[in-house]
Amino acid sequence: MPDQERDRLRELLDAVLDEGNRTLEEMAGDAYSSPFHFSRRLARGAGEPPVGMRRRVLLERAAWQLGGGASVTQVAFAAGYESVEGFARAFAKAFGYPPSATADRSTSHWLPAPNGIHFHPPTSLWLDHGEASTARSGSGEVTEVMVRHDVEDVRDLLEVVKGLSEEEYHRVRLPGNAALGWDGPDESIAQAMRHLVLTKEVWVAAIEGYEFPDMSGDDDAVALAARHEAVAGRWLAMVRDIDRCGGWEDRIIDALCEPPQSFVLGGVLAHVLIFSAHRRQLARMMLRGTGASIDSGDPIEWLHRRSGGSR
Repeated sequence: MPDQERDRLRELLDAVLDEGNRTLEEMAGDAYSSPFHFSRRLARGAGEPPVGMRRRVLLERAAWQLGGGASVTQVAFAAGYESVEGFARAFAKAFGYPPSATADRSTSHWLPAPNGIHFHPPTSLWLDHGEASTARSGSGEVTEVMVRHDVEDVRDLLEVVKGLSEEEYHRVRLPGNAALGWDGPDESIAQAMRHLVLTKEVWVAAIEGYEFPDMSGDDDAVALAARHEAVAGRWLAMVRDIDRCGGWEDRIIDALCEPPQSFVLGGVLAHVLIFSAHRRQLARMMLRGTGASIDSGDPIEWLHRRSGGSR
């Protein structure tokens, strides 16, 4: 593929995160470009030369590692510095305080950037749309209603399925059904409920920068209810924080995917809500086949109940 047609985010990812690319020549080689054209293209498109971008992002990573308890020596060499003293000088110049003081501070590990590209733990990039453009968008109260309804509806469904027998819970009722091809089947109530919980766990981990949950986890209804309670608060807090800062057009780049993929946060929220709504109604349809008493899942009725009956 010609250089000018390559995805810019992938090239930035290669240039900044590849541990083997310590020089401009190595970065350009991975991008199938000459050092001159690679540097000019990134400087024009991102407002920052590739070597400077790599140095800044690695310092951001170093600040995050130091905040997690890593030693200054370990972090210095991981960031590509030949001496601890050289790293300490560069770090103090960038952040305004020495690396030894990082663990005692609660400030962000991000440095000012002309392009909104930052290190996102553990091995990803974050593209902050707000630093590249002042046009921000938030979804406010509508987002709050949809996210809160989804969380509470999953909780209610989990309470219902706790009363099912193991045979009813695991019975294959929709052979071959799968909401997402790569996500596994939704043929039983157990599978649909597991996906309703696991999806939030996966995306919270991706956005917060933690390890992914065990994808082969137990689908026991009681265990799922406990997992849902654990992730629901984090999910709500994360959505509210993104909305508060108008970050729905921000991106994360997941370096653990092959090839690396970028995700717009607004798209992630829409993805979770759409497929959660589908699976919640799927679970309701299957639950009715067991004879269980189940409501419609209508958010209008949910709001009516929460408001004490006033519409």
